[in-house]
Amino acid sequence: MSFAIVVIPARMAAQRLPGKPLADIGGLPMIVRALRQAEAADIGPVVVAAGDAEIVEAVESHGGRSILTDPGLPSGSDRVRAALQAVDPEGQFEAVINLQGDMPFVDPATIAAVARLMAEEPDCDIGTAVAMEASTGDRTNPDVVKAVLAMTAADRGRALYFTRSTLYGDAPVWRHIGIYGYRRAALDRFCAAPPSPLERREKLEQLRALEMGLSIWAAVVDQAPISVDSPSDLEAARASLAS
Repeated sequence: MSFAIVVIPARMAAQRLPGKPLADIGGLPMIVRALRQAEAADIGPVVVAAGDAEIVEAVESHGGRSILTDPGLPSGSDRVRAALQAVDPEGQFEAVINLQGDMPFVDPATIAAVARLMAEEPDCDIGTAVAMEASTGDRTNPDVVKAVLAMTAADRGRALYFTRSTLYGDAPVWRHIGIYGYRRAALDRFCAAPPSPLERREKLEQLRALEMGLSIWAAVVDQAPISVDSPSDLEAARASLAS
């Protein structure tokens, strides 16, 4: 059995930035840039789980592989699961890495770190990544999701909670990076469960997994990637590439 496959969910109907998978960044659609970073991680095949035919066309025109999924699926996790069932119905891959399509410059080493963590920690149902806070302002910013970890080594820890709230004290504050690696059974359980009370309260779907009793581990990486959620984020990404 091979270990991991990378699936990138993408749809055109983003509320704050409609059509963002195809937004041009330095001559390439954003989804293609995310695809290239995932390919560079070299941990396994990469597939885009598209909610729209335009995304499939863009990915395939740049030599990538894409699966058209039901546009009515409720979340990116459901889209990942649907694509996984389509491309690997026999369960060749033990784990799937859910990479967000709005991280056009994510470090391939970050993706690889999540896969390595899952391979090395047999009790890990879901793997993710964190980076040190960029500034003390991250501690009070509700848009910055913080991970509360029980550290087991300098480069990893078991997640106890995730929150948008302010964290106090002198210990490091870990900024969560929205990359998830699922063992297949964990993904099936997660997608079958309804949103949980803490998930609805914090608007963080990973809290559903914790409330279900799934074990989440996080790899510590050097830096959080740029995430494009708004027109201003898109301009920042373009400026970052230009500089």
